[in-house]
Amino acid sequence: MTHSLIPTARLRAMLIESGILVMPCCFDALSARLIERAGFPLTFMSGFAVSACRFGAPDTGLVSYGEMVDQGRNICAAVSIPVIGDGDTGYGNAMNVKRTVRGYAAAGFAGVMIEDQVWPKRCGHTRGKRVVSWEEALARVRAAVDAREEGTDILILARTDARATHGLAEAIDRTRAFADLGADITFLEAPLTEDEMRAYCAAVPGPKMANMLEQGETPLLVPERLEDIGYKIVAYPLTLMSAAVRAMQDALTALRQGRPPDKLVDFVEIQDLAGFARYYSEEERYRVAE
Repeated sequence: MTHSLIPTARLRAMLIESGILVMPCCFDALSARLIERAGFPLTFMSGFAVSACRFGAPDTGLVSYGEMVDQGRNICAAVSIPVIGDGDTGYGNAMNVKRTVRGYAAAGFAGVMIEDQVWPKRCGHTRGKRVVSWEEALARVRAAVDAREEGTDILILARTDARATHGLAEAIDRTRAFADLGADITFLEAPLTEDEMRAYCAAVPGPKMANMLEQGETPLLVPERLEDIGYKIVAYPLTLMSAAVRAMQDALTALRQGRPPDKLVDFVEIQDLAGFARYYSEEERYRVAE
């Protein structure tokens, strides 16, 4: 039923349907297309993965608003499933946050994540994180919600990293305040135990997202367990990039050893993923007789 709707409306519908949403994260148009073809209902453009794959740089605020929007525009154009974009801190003050929300919506995103770290921000599972004051954190979310209410068709995912700097109680208070301001989804980054995850889900209303990063700070739990805890979305931020890196490393080792790599995708499938079949069909429609 939801597939007949535009991505933003489909995401809104998904949030009120039963069942947890499993969301592998993408970093470019090809990875997003693979996620869609595998049957997942939505994806998320990971800032960590974009920074690593596009620039070979760490997720430490080195990627700009314009570069993220550009990457997201290509991703959103390549798929029909809803895409949520990592909007970092909004790239400035409250007015920058509003510009980010509007820009992400114009690029085709169904949702945008805004967080409360200082700029330059850092990956939520690495050292050196700092968050802005309570007042500034709320101002960012209020600006994002205002941009939505002023006619920007996009959902707001509000994130806090305060667990690492101010403790669990402060992080829960922030996410509850974000929900009260009108955030569509909240995200408490890097809880340390299942009990902390349950405390957050019990205390904060509305849809909540869990982040399952392999070797990260948060316990890795199966989707069914996360749904029981109270989460609506489970994100896998680096699973695809990690798998791709391992596959490329294995292929390069084989080539260095003078042997063909194993488990390669057929050339025909690569062409299909890149869109050759659709291109050839369009080409025939506009072919001019000689």
